[in-house]
Amino acid sequence: MDAYTDYTEYYYSDIENITDDGSFHLNVTVDCPDSHLHDSHIFLPILYYLIFFTGFLGNLFVITVVGSKGRRGGRLVDTFVINLALADLVFVVTLPLWAVSASQGGYWHFGPSGDLLCKVSSYIIAVNRFSNIFFLTCMSVDRYLAVVKLMDSKYLRSSWCIRATCVAVWLSSMVLGIPSLVYRKVVQTNDGFSCVEDNSSPFFLGLSLTMALLTFVLPVLIIMLCYGTIVVHLNHHCAANPRAEARRRHSLKMVLCIIVAFVVSWLPFNVFKVIIIVSQLSDADLSCDAQAWQRNGLLISCCLAFLNSCVNPAIYFFLDHYFRRRATFLYKTCMGKSKLLQSYNSSASFTNGGNSESVGTTGGRTQLQISA
Repeated sequence: MDAYTDYTEYYYSDIENITDDGSFHLNVTVDCPDSHLHDSHIFLPILYYLIFFTGFLGNLFVITVVGSKGRRGGRLVDTFVINLALADLVFVVTLPLWAVSASQGGYWHFGPSGDLLCKVSSYIIAVNRFSNIFFLTCMSVDRYLAVVKLMDSKYLRSSWCIRATCVAVWLSSMVLGIPSLVYRKVVQTNDGFSCVEDNSSPFFLGLSLTMALLTFVLPVLIIMLCYGTIVVHLNHHCAANPRAEARRRHSLKMVLCIIVAFVVSWLPFNVFKVIIIVSQLSDADLSCDAQAWQRNGLLISCCLAFLNSCVNPAIYFFLDHYFRRRATFLYKTCMGKSKLLQSYNSSASFTNGGNSESVGTTGGRTQLQISA
């Protein structure tokens, strides 16, 4: 990820030289030993593991519930929901690596494969970040087309077009995440190894600043424009079908809650990221207090951004009546099959005891006919 765990001194260090074995040595120019958050090596791993377990189970639950409906029975917006949950699911799988690193004070000790794990996990998180905002933007445009341009958007809201859009989002996110593969690496410091990004490159810093603006500010503006137009439209037009209008408003509220959760989670991170990049590009001479404010602010905002990956399942469950009905139906179906299997096993045990039984089913209930 771009700067998600750079709560070491690397943000305020210069690369001094490269040794014969190709490893980097850092020359820390500012010594502010009291600028780090206390006990971060304790609460960060705990928080990362909590996000991992809740995010993994929650997003897997969303994919199971929404995907069980099939292509014909589901809603068009469900395609974006599944892809959004899949992106979060892949992301949280990488969190145990960062939890272990955080428990070691931010150092990266994973043996010979450490550099590969550093690059791949950072790349996955970058792809998740981009795909999340792109899928949310697509969901906003879809709601705009469904409410404002319903009659003129049959092709754009077709299942084929939406699936093609999801493929385009994944491909573009993978391409935009390539800098994390190139500029993320394991570097050697005085106390160990750290998985950090090469902030010595002005090109990379400029690229990171541009990406922060284009992949967050621009999509948020598009989202605001879509929802602003939707609100105006709903206030000036009375629906001929009240039930259809109620469904649109309910779906609109669910998507809006997901977007608000994303913006609240990721806005602080992007703000601190832009501030840090600008200060690095301008070679600003920062005091220890300013450095501590930037570093700790980035760390806390990073944790807030991570929490977004386990928020969406809760939003679906508590706000989406359709999702809750589908989950209930799936649960009852599984329980019904379990009870039927239990009854069958129970009847089979009588057969093993020397009796002759036949199992018959009448009216959906399992009956045992026992003969001596």
